Amino acid sequence: MATTKVYKDFILEQLDLLDNITCRPMMGGYLIYYNNILFGGLYGGDNFFVKIVESNKKYSMKEQIPYDGSKKTMYLVEDIDNKEKLKDIVIDTCKGLMKNE
Repeated sequence: MATTKVYKDFILEQLDLLDNITCRPMMGGYLIYYNNILFGGLYGGDNFFVKIVESNKKYSMKEQIPYDGSKKTMYLVEDIDNKEKLKDIVIDTCKGLMKNE
C-alpha cells in the first residue's frame, strides 16, 4: 500500500522543529533525510519508520519489517504527535548512523 501525500505532509510538519529535513519519493513511499543522512522513511501505507541504531533503542519502539521484500527490520515510530520526542528520535538515530559510517 502506498503512503499518502497527506500523511507525508503531516509527518514533515511534525518534524518542523528540525532544519534540513528533506523527503524523496521512492516506490510508493518516501525516504526521509536529516542533514543529508537517510534515517528513515514512510512505508507500507501510513507508517513512519527509522533505522535501528544503538542510540535510539532507549525509545522502546517496535521492530518491524517496513515493507514487503525488505531484508532489514526498522523501528516503527508510533508516537507521532509529540514533536519534541520525534526531534530527539531523529537526532539520536542520525548520531548513531554517523558512528556506523
